[in-house]
Amino acid sequence: MLLKLLKAERMKLKRSPVWLAFLLMPIIPAALGTANYIYNQGILTKEWLSLWTQHTLFTDYFFLPIMLGIYCAYIMRLDGANHNWNKVFTMPASRSAVFLAKLITAAMMLLFSMIWICALFVISGYIAGLADPPWLTIAQWCAFGTLGGIVIVAIQILISMNIKSFALPIGISFAGGLSGLGFLAKNLGHIWPYSLMSLGMNANASQKIAESGGYAQFIIVCIAYIAIFTAIGAVTTARRDIS
Repeated sequence: MLLKLLKAERMKLKRSPVWLAFLLMPIIPAALGTANYIYNQGILTKEWLSLWTQHTLFTDYFFLPIMLGIYCAYIMRLDGANHNWNKVFTMPASRSAVFLAKLITAAMMLLFSMIWICALFVISGYIAGLADPPWLTIAQWCAFGTLGGIVIVAIQILISMNIKSFALPIGISFAGGLSGLGFLAKNLGHIWPYSLMSLGMNANASQKIAESGGYAQFIIVCIAYIAIFTAIGAVTTARRDIS
């Protein structure tokens, strides 16, 4: 039944305006980061790594949290409008499965966004005159960033389910992204859910995964947070009427 729910979510997103955010918003931090790198190459001497820090400076703390907020708020709003939740809950599927389907859908949108962000990064590197991209390292940044981002998705799906406003959950996600910068600066990013995406992507911050318990601990923390917020969301969905 979960596969049918996922198919239904995919059909709802077909020709959705949310894909404009997917396509256009990552271009802005890519352009800003590339320009900043090109004009400061005398200081930024580590080529691809330096370019990445400039990209993630704008992406991880501003644009990507907003995008995740939009994704989750939009997915929940589709069923929140016109009392469509009542129709959803008449389907022969558990309410917890409905929540899980929405979480997986938003996580897939995050994955596509991360691939697009990494593609823009490589393109920007070529534009900046760099050669031989570190493909394995980029893939690692993308993978761990996606895992950390799913933690935010789980939180934002839960928030969007309980707040009918479309803008407020997006604002919360944006504020969470900014708070993540502060926690990373204090070497507490490995315990703050909104910092994990930036930590996984090796963003422009003082704390790195290797300095905060290593990759195994990072994965365990992310999975634990995802499990906790998914369980809360599933139980909340199952126990309350949403109209």
